[in-house]
Amino acid sequence: MPVESLPMRNASIQIRLLQQYLVLLKKYPILTKSVTSGILTALGNLLSQILEARKKADNGALVSQIDPAGAVRYAIYGLVITGPVSHFFYQLMEVWVPSTDPLCIVKRLLLDRLVFAPGFLLIFYFVMNLLEAKGWKDFEKKMRGSYCTALKMNWKVWTPFQFININFVPVQFRVLFANVVALFWYAYLASVRK
Repeated sequence: MPVESLPMRNASIQIRLLQQYLVLLKKYPILTKSVTSGILTALGNLLSQILEARKKADNGALVSQIDPAGAVRYAIYGLVITGPVSHFFYQLMEVWVPSTDPLCIVKRLLLDRLVFAPGFLLIFYFVMNLLEAKGWKDFEKKMRGSYCTALKMNWKVWTPFQFININFVPVQFRVLFANVVALFWYAYLASVRK
């Protein structure tokens, strides 16, 4: 029995957006992943700011305004760093640890958790420091003050998600999967870096 496809104009907005995303992902993979990363990273920062404001309001403190510059910094980071770096890391992982390797599940997870995660978090701290126009002393202070805590939290939070991502999610969707999880992760990082 033949299957008919729905014309795009009759599909729901969510289906049309998904179809458009898939077209863009196929045609412009790095740009699509970078823009998606920028948007979701900025949303993660805004979520952090909203949660922080609610917490302050619940405690009776004065609530500050939403900082659009913070969201812009996170958007830049997602666009310029997260999207392209993640794209290439996942592509290289397929070459370095092919699925034919009998221990690929373990090796991929160890590569991600012990090499990529610490380095990527370090890049995050460094780039955010630059985007905030802060000096080396501020960078060192934040590294000493919260890097190890953030890395341990990264290992706790991200390990199950990355296990699923790098072993079961098709490579072209791994950045998107990670970006959805990162929406909440960046909200956490924005709060611990303060």
